[in-house]
Amino acid sequence: MQKQRSPLLPIFLIVLVDVLGFTIVIPLLALFAKRFGASNLVATTIVSVYAVCSLISTPIIGNLSDRFGRKPLLLISQAGTCIGFLVLANASALWMVFVGRIIDGVTAGNLSTAQAYISDHTAPENRAKAFGVIGVAFGIGFLFGPFLGGVLASAYGFHAPFVLSAALSFLSILCTWRLLPKEKDEEGNLPKATVAGPAGKRPSVFDLSVYAEYFKRHGLGSVYWQFFLFTFAFSCFTSGFALFAQSRFHWDARETGYMFAYAGFLGIILQGGLMGRLVKKLGEIKLALLGFIASVIAYVMMGFAYTLVFLLITATVNSFGNGVLRPVLTSRITQLVGRHEQGIALGISGSLSSLAMTMAPVCGGFFLNSDNTLGWAMVAATAALLGLIAAIQSGAAKVPPVTKPAAAAAAPASE
Repeated sequence: MQKQRSPLLPIFLIVLVDVLGFTIVIPLLALFAKRFGASNLVATTIVSVYAVCSLISTPIIGNLSDRFGRKPLLLISQAGTCIGFLVLANASALWMVFVGRIIDGVTAGNLSTAQAYISDHTAPENRAKAFGVIGVAFGIGFLFGPFLGGVLASAYGFHAPFVLSAALSFLSILCTWRLLPKEKDEEGNLPKATVAGPAGKRPSVFDLSVYAEYFKRHGLGSVYWQFFLFTFAFSCFTSGFALFAQSRFHWDARETGYMFAYAGFLGIILQGGLMGRLVKKLGEIKLALLGFIASVIAYVMMGFAYTLVFLLITATVNSFGNGVLRPVLTSRITQLVGRHEQGIALGISGSLSSLAMTMAPVCGGFFLNSDNTLGWAMVAATAALLGLIAAIQSGAAKVPPVTKPAAAAAAPASE
């Protein structure tokens, strides 16, 4: 019998191309919306609209992929992303910008479905290493995507980056169709869904009893709050930074793209070698505390950054905080539940991430709407400070892990 090829290379290519398409538009969306007359507040809600749609749709797509297979639903999700970018590329009015993001949001699930595919096709002992492949793809994407988006927008106009993103999404569809190994065995059956892995079932946004049960668990609820507050602060920053930089430094998409690329470069350095050493030396609880401290300092500094040098220092500190917190908090969540519960536990964190991405842009956009860039920065700083308080309380509780610590390679919230 012919040995089935590993899905890791195709998954790496699929996620890399998807992330490149997504990160290309990060510096552009708010500025693009303003070209059609949107206020700063309305421009930031474009992120919220996508997040609301994905909050509802991602669990549905995940359940459908359990029933019909990962590959077909991954293709549908990627097709939605491609169509969404095509709508943006041809947008001639503000409503078309929103429609493009809504289409992408209602078919969201590229990453979670790819994670589920890995979970189905790798042994538990190899899963952490396999998920590291997704982390590498994200690091590369966040390094080159914003840079490309900023350069293309400045040189060829705002529609050019969306055309490239659509082309990359189409390439991702081809990679999935041609390279991803078949899921069905010789008898035509799908592999059984693996709920023990990090990509198991994600509860619906309406499964409130499930959320309540996990939040009530000793120690776990605090880590969930930390994850929500971290994502809230990060989403406020990413959704409003282009408008902040435009107001304070008169930057366009090119300079904003350069700054995001710099942050992506620092993230690769951190994930590439420093992260493991820091966890080994300090432990995850202390590292989470340091991450929140760095984030609070960075967001406060950003509120008072009026020179490029000071802003670069701020971005460096912020990259450390954000780069540390996501993998550490995700790893702690997996340790505070049994292996058979990790899929649901991380599914809840994914929903919390979408909820934070829904709320944060609006809160930050409220201040940016009146050009109050200091107030915008303080929204993110306040969320990070509340996360720090929760982390201090969680560290004092000294909750023992349920499962053995593992290197959780958690990707940023995305498509």
